[in-house]
Amino acid sequence: MPPTNKQPQPSLKDRFQALQYLPPFFKEIWHTQPWMTATNVFLRLLRSAIPFLTLYVGKLIIDEVVMLLNEHSQDTAHLILLIGTELALALSADMLNRATALLDSLLGDLHANRSSIQIMQHAATLDLAQFEEPVFYDKLERARQQTVGRTALLSQSLTQVQDIITIGFLGAGLAIFSPWLILILVLSIIPAFLGEFYFNSESYALSYQWTPQRRELDYLRYVGASNVNAKEVKLFNLSGFLTERFREVSSAYYEQNKKLAIRRAFWGAVLTAVGTAGYYGAYAFIGVETVKGAITIGSLTFLVGSFRQLKSSLEGILNRFTSISQGALYLKDFFQFFDLKPEVASPATPLPFPNPIREGFVFENVGFRYPSSQKWVFQHLNFKLNAGEKLAIVGENGAGKTTLVKLLTRLYDPTEGRILLDGRDLREYDLTELQRHIGVIFQDYIRLMMTVQSNIAVGDINQINNLDRIATASERSLAAALIGRLPNGFQQVLGRHFNGGTELSGGEWQKIALARAYMRDSELLILDEPTAALDARAEYEVFQRFAELTRGKMALLISHRFSTVRMADRIVVIENGQLIESGSHETLMAKQGRYAELFQLQARGYV
Repeated sequence: MPPTNKQPQPSLKDRFQALQYLPPFFKEIWHTQPWMTATNVFLRLLRSAIPFLTLYVGKLIIDEVVMLLNEHSQDTAHLILLIGTELALALSADMLNRATALLDSLLGDLHANRSSIQIMQHAATLDLAQFEEPVFYDKLERARQQTVGRTALLSQSLTQVQDIITIGFLGAGLAIFSPWLILILVLSIIPAFLGEFYFNSESYALSYQWTPQRRELDYLRYVGASNVNAKEVKLFNLSGFLTERFREVSSAYYEQNKKLAIRRAFWGAVLTAVGTAGYYGAYAFIGVETVKGAITIGSLTFLVGSFRQLKSSLEGILNRFTSISQGALYLKDFFQFFDLKPEVASPATPLPFPNPIREGFVFENVGFRYPSSQKWVFQHLNFKLNAGEKLAIVGENGAGKTTLVKLLTRLYDPTEGRILLDGRDLREYDLTELQRHIGVIFQDYIRLMMTVQSNIAVGDINQINNLDRIATASERSLAAALIGRLPNGFQQVLGRHFNGGTELSGGEWQKIALARAYMRDSELLILDEPTAALDARAEYEVFQRFAELTRGKMALLISHRFSTVRMADRIVVIENGQLIESGSHETLMAKQGRYAELFQLQARGYV
């Protein structure tokens, strides 16, 4: 399948503009480990002078040997000193190379860890709606890619500065002898540079275009080889289907990449040959001048070595420029991810959360549709959740029950209308404080492959070390007996993802999840299909306990089981985005409306 998000090849202007992201990148590196960064820069400055010094000492050695031979002298003390100096330079170069490589690696790892944390922290601030958009996931994927491999960009950028200083030393020596050598040098490397620039642009464009497909490949790997999906994959014999899809997408990407690689290899060889011819032309010129007696043999070795080193350094700088600018283009993706801002946020001067809530929540002409959809989930919705009331919401799948919960907790804001809390718009309260005072258990709750203690503490993660509170929450959710049977109790790792983990049944997982709700001293407790995996008796016990523990508090229940719903003080029936009925179980049954119809349909299933 061809890519759908065509990205034009970055021009030279684009690449230079992308270099603006290098300063903030190095600022990030500096904040990662200041002393290590400063040491790295200092060592590279020392290393930049060594090539020139080595070549110049080599020239002195050759001239000293020629002089001793011409004078038939046996006085080699100065020669030994020069050779010792070159040895010291060679050892220093090796030590500096190893030290800078080590610092590059350590800084790269530290920065990868730091940027991964930054991505997770920033992602947590973004809107839920953004996570439900494919374009957002493409940006997130490209940002994640920048958390690894930044060691190369760091090393390349610092090496670039190092080589530029080295070229300054070597270029001065060549220019003194013959400025024409500098011109020959520049002309010989331009073709190879232009080739590398072009193909690096092509490579970036290909990588950008195939971001969704690479995400699909990662997803197929996970689905096809995961303990979470193993049952369905085996039972429905999905392996062939999944592997064939993986083969189709990966082969298409391989073919595109192969074509680019072949073209790059061919033209790279041709253009490099041009540069090599220029180098040997300069070599011949220097050799002829030596034979003429214009320069010494030592100067010959110095100039040839300088020309070779300059050619290599200039090629490295130019080719590295394309790599660095390409890396800067990826950095653009990284920093642009952090430019994403949430729309659902706290006001500049938020109201204090009412504790206790005195009036309750009011849905006032509320309408909502998801950002990428033209379909309204509901419109003109009006109802109230009174302080101290237990309210149940009933409706068929897709009626918008869970969406109501997301609006109450400000995971979304209404598209139209408003939700009031004690007479004030929810958007006037601090978002974090609002969500901290509401305990929610969704039907698709998270199952952490961690200890029981961590799984329960999710309800109030600041209390993760409060074992008494965690134990109390487990007793309230009826999970205590289950935990008592586990080999390591609260320290037992759940799930089969890691060694020593224990998998739980759906009902057992739900009791763990319910314990999270009891970790908070919430003003409002919301249970969204919290007992779907429990049998009838276990569900009855859970809700009896729930009714006792929430006496005098607000609670919102969403359940398909009417035996649960009838425990509520009031029931709201939603259908086709509209509130069509409201009242107690007895009142709604007496009306013989939609609620009564649904109740009777479910009751027949038990006959």
